[in-house]
This record gives sequence, structure tokens and C-alpha cells, in this order.
Amino acid sequence: MTDTAPIPLDENQIIAERRAKLARQRELGIAFPNDFVPADRAQPLFELHEDKSREELEAAAVQVSLAGRMMLKRLQGKASFATIQDATGRIQLWLNDEGVGAAAHEAFRHWDLGDIIAAEGTLFKTRKGELSVRCASVRLLAKALRPLPDKFHGLADQEMRYRQRYVDLIVTEESRQTFLQRTRIVSALRTLMTAHGFLEVETPMLHPIPGGAAAKPFVTHHNALDQQMFLRIAPELYLKRLIVGGFERVFEINRSFRNEGVSPRHNPEFTMMEFYAAYTDYRWLMDFTENLIRDTALSATGTTKLSYQGRALDLCAPFARLTIVQAILEHAPHYTEAQLADPAFLRTELTRLGLNLDDARHRSAGVGALQLALFEEVAESRLWNPTFIVDYPIEVSPLARESDTRPGITERFELFITGREFANGFSELNDAEDQAARFRKQVEAKEAGDEEAMYYDADFIRALEHGMPPTGGCGIGIDRLVMLLTDSANIRDVILFPALKHEAG
Repeated sequence: MTDTAPIPLDENQIIAERRAKLARQRELGIAFPNDFVPADRAQPLFELHEDKSREELEAAAVQVSLAGRMMLKRLQGKASFATIQDATGRIQLWLNDEGVGAAAHEAFRHWDLGDIIAAEGTLFKTRKGELSVRCASVRLLAKALRPLPDKFHGLADQEMRYRQRYVDLIVTEESRQTFLQRTRIVSALRTLMTAHGFLEVETPMLHPIPGGAAAKPFVTHHNALDQQMFLRIAPELYLKRLIVGGFERVFEINRSFRNEGVSPRHNPEFTMMEFYAAYTDYRWLMDFTENLIRDTALSATGTTKLSYQGRALDLCAPFARLTIVQAILEHAPHYTEAQLADPAFLRTELTRLGLNLDDARHRSAGVGALQLALFEEVAESRLWNPTFIVDYPIEVSPLARESDTRPGITERFELFITGREFANGFSELNDAEDQAARFRKQVEAKEAGDEEAMYYDADFIRALEHGMPPTGGCGIGIDRLVMLLTDSANIRDVILFPALKHEAG
């Protein structure tokens, strides 16, 4: 990418000076050597040797070889100190003319913070007890042309942290730890799923027909096939094809894309895990999902008792289960059951709360959909402790199995924690004729202006016509789970490169 934004004069001067140093380095030979492989890492060295005395280290004469970014530098007469940072942590270097040679020491004095350097030498402890390396050699491996942020202020601009994540990771230890923890969380999920007999699979990200969720897709064009394609909004319909094919337990940790708003809770490109298990239903799914989230937290963080944004949260306690109406009555007790059963009242109340009921999505909404809309307005944000909301109306659940005993109600749940949705699951609809009829209703809604309504997927219907066993399926938002387990307030804090408006040139 070409930089076009103006750079402050002082930074321009710094960059010019560093470019001049790089030019001199080029004159001396290879400016960016690629023949050094460090044998050691900072943190493992601390773990092995931190408890040893100065005398024990001197006697052991431990030889080490390290490389990293120079984060601190002190010149003290005939000796110099530097702190380098590698992927595991930081360690101090000590060097003088006798150890590395006068020429190398003099060259080091002109290196800058941010430079990538290599060092070889012997471990020792300073008089203050700090584990350090007495250098026998130092080399410049890569010149940093741009300066790091001021060490006392760090990268203070939040948007700059998202836009220049590479700098954020260099200077912000909390950010580094968040993304290390994200890896642990995903690894724990994968291990737990495999342990329960699930097969990890990969399904397409480019779809000829978007499906599996009510969402607005990103649209593109495939030149070779000369056809319109859509970025995946969900992997659901492909995963259920695999259930038809005989894989009875499957999961995918997937990237999905929805052409919708950006907020502290939403990113148009996000990660979720969807899983499907034959011969299960939504009750089994709720039990499994509850245990999965609890076990993931325990595996990744060592505890199920969390603090999120200063408020306690206990994942060990049984997750609550409420219907949409029960949740409204519990968290907005000024309503009555009679009012919640009255579509005229619901429309009046939703209009009073500022919801536009004239859009295609709400214009023909029945009582169940209106109750759901009211729940989202008055109760959802208050579900701090883990709560399964169940009994969703069929009109907003086009892929879920309808209850055998309660017409119009599906065997579906959504899991809410800290006032936000974390998971969505249901007993899957495996009646091909019923699914085809629901797809047709979705097409009618789309034609009436609902951009989030689903398309008719003829191949998926054909797959169901081959017979799909009774199945339960669920999707869990990975980004939101990471937010919870790292105490992060904004989804951008847990996505390495979140979506941002193009930087002004």
C-alpha cells in the first residue's frame, strides 16, 4: 500500500535519518541478512534460569542465541544495554567492546528502537538480579524505518490500534495477550469437539445461493463461470448436506460475511463455529452448548468465574431457560400476558419504542414475531447471566423444526450472555416438502422488499429428499466468546484486522 497521508515533520526527519542509516548499511554489504536462526526464546530462558543465583549462572556458562525487536536501549560509557522482544517476551542484552568488538559495539550505538537484531552470548544476572545476556556478538537483521510510538504513551489512538495492528502488537502487551488467548480458546473448542466425536470439515465460502441465515450477503461475480456469487453468510446448508451424506457429527470453525452494520458487537467478516449432530434435538443441544462453553472457559482461562467489564459472571451455575414471553415479563414486568398476546398492543408499543413497523420485515409480522421484536427492545440487553431463550415462532425460524404439540412454535433456542446473543440452535427441519414451502414464503418476503429473507435453494431441497436423519444444529459466535473470555468491550479488540473505513489519502 502506498502511503499518502502527510507525516508530521519530526517523524519525517526521523524516517529520513533512518533511511540514511539503511543506505550506509547497504554500502557495507547485505542490509537484510537471512542466515541467522535463534536457538532460544526469552520466556523459556526465564522459566529455566530465573531461580538460579548469579554464581550458579556464572558457573554454568549457558550459551544462548536470540533475536528480536529492540524495545529499549541505554548507552553507559564503555557498556551498553538493550532490551529485545521476541514472540515470547523480553530479555536484556549487555555488551561492550571486549565482548562484541569495538566495531560491532560502535555500530550498535547507531541502531534504533524497533530494529530487529540478533545476539549470541552467555546468560548472567546483573547486580539487581535481572537475567541478561552478556553478548559475544550482535548483528542488525532488519532496519526499522519508522519509529515506534512514545514508550510512555503507547499507541493511544484506538482507531490507529485497529488500523495498524502490527504496531499495536509490538507495543501493547494486553493486545498481544488477547490474541494469544483467542488462539487458546479456538484450540480448546476444536479439542472438545473432536473429543465428542465431531468431524471437522470445510465447506465453500463462495456460494451460488446464499443461505443458512437471515442476512444481507456480499455479492460478487465469478468470471470463469460467468455467474453471480455470494460470500458465505453461514455454512449451515452445506453442513446439513454432509449429515445427509452420512457424516453424523460435523463442525466447522468458519469465516462468514454479512453486509450489515459495524458496531462494538458486529463486524461484517466474523468467525463462528457451527456443528450438527444426527439423532439429537434442541434440548440435547442446549445441554451440550452449555457444557461446551463452560469447558472452553475452564480450559482456556482456568476458571468459570469471570469478571466482564467490572461485573461478575459465573458460567458454572446452570444456564436459565425462558420463553420469549417469560423473558419479557421477568425483565419488563409492567407488561401483562394479555398485552403480549394482543398484536394491536404490540404494534402500538413497538412504535412507541421507536421501531419502524412499515419495513418489509415487520409489515406482515404475526404475534410471535412482534413478541420477539419487543423482547429485543426491552429484555435482551438485560440477560446478563447465561440464558437460553426458547420457543421461537415459525415465521422467523425458516430452517427449524416445528413443535409436534404447539403449532407455530419451533424447537429453537438462542443463548444470551452479558446482554448479547452467543449461540443459535434448533432441531433441524428435515421434511423436504415443509422446507420447500418455507423457502417459497421466504422468496415472497424477499420480493416484498425484505433484503434478509432467504433464497430458494433447490439443491438443498433435493438433498433433503434423499432423507436426513433427525438432527440438532447450533452456531456459536467465536468473536463474542473471545470478547467474553478476554474481558473485551469491543469486537474490534478481538479481531486482528477488523473492518474499517478506507484510510483517507
